[in-house]
Amino acid sequence: MMKVTWDTLDAASWDAHHARAAAALQQDWAYGACMKALGVGVLRAYVAQDGAPVALAQFIVRRFLGEFACVALCSLGPVWLQALSGSDKAAVYKALKRSIPLKNLRLVAVTPEEPQGPDLGLSRLRRVMTGHSTVMLDITPCMADLRAQLDKRWRHRLGGAEASELTVHRVGTNAGQYRWLLETEMQQREQRGLHGLPVQFFDLYVPSRKQPSQTILTLRADVGRDRVAGMMFLIHGEAATYQVGWNSDAGRDLHAHNLILWRGIEELRERGVRRLDLGGVNTTRSAGIARFKMSTGGQVLTCAGTFI
Repeated sequence: MMKVTWDTLDAASWDAHHARAAAALQQDWAYGACMKALGVGVLRAYVAQDGAPVALAQFIVRRFLGEFACVALCSLGPVWLQALSGSDKAAVYKALKRSIPLKNLRLVAVTPEEPQGPDLGLSRLRRVMTGHSTVMLDITPCMADLRAQLDKRWRHRLGGAEASELTVHRVGTNAGQYRWLLETEMQQREQRGLHGLPVQFFDLYVPSRKQPSQTILTLRADVGRDRVAGMMFLIHGEAATYQVGWNSDAGRDLHAHNLILWRGIEELRERGVRRLDLGGVNTTRSAGIARFKMSTGGQVLTCAGTFI
C-alpha cells in the first residue's frame, strides 16, 4: 500500500534521495525553497510502500480566483527512488492526488521525466500539455568515450575551438561576477519572446548551499581581453542543468560554445555530477540550437503534461 506524507521530510533527507536519483532541478529542495521565497506555493510529498521509500514529488502551486481554485504541477517528477512497474506508479499517482492538502477546486498535473511506455503508469488520453523535449547526457563515461560519441561535425568544431585563440575561464560565484551573463539572457528573452526563471531566483539559488560550487558553474570564453561567449550550469545533487548561454558573432565563428560545453562537462564530472540536462530543444523554432545539443550523443526525452 502506498502511503504519502506531505512536508514531513527534512532538507538533508530529501537531498540525499534526490542526489542518488540524479533528479531534475525542478525537484531539488533548494529550487522549492527559492520558489517559496519568491511567493510561490510549494508542496513536497514523500511516498513509501510497505515502509520503503519509493518516490519524492515537489509540486508548484498556482492559485486562481483568490483561494477558490488552484493548479498543482509536479514538473519533471515524481522522482522514483526504486524501480517500479507501471501499475505501482499508477498507484503512486492516485495516492498523490487523493492526499494532496489543497481545498476547493484543484487540478493536479505531472510531467514525469521518462518516455511514454507501459511502465509510465499514465494514460495518453489525459495529456494536457504539448510534450517538452530536452536532451539528457550521461557524463559518467570517461572523457575519451564522451568525445567518441560526439557527432563528427561537432567533434571537428571542438577541435578547431581548442586550437584557436579562445581561452576559457571559470567565473566566480558572487552575483556581481556572473550578472552580465544573466543580463544578456534577459535581453535574449525579450527579443525572442521567451520566458524563464527570474534573475531573483539565481540570487537565491546560488547561496542556497554552504558551498556555492555545489549549485552553480559559470564559464566564459575570451579572445584576448574580450569576452565572446558564456554558459551557466545549475548543479542539483548529482545532476546539473544547462541554464543560460550567450554567444557573440566572434564566439560563433570560433565555435566557442562547443569548447565551453566540453570544459563544463569536464568540471561537472569533477564535482560529482553524473547527468547533464542540456535543456529544451525545438527543431522548428531553434533548429541550430537543437542540433548543437542533440549532436552531443545525449538522449532526447519528451515529457508531456498530464492530469492525474
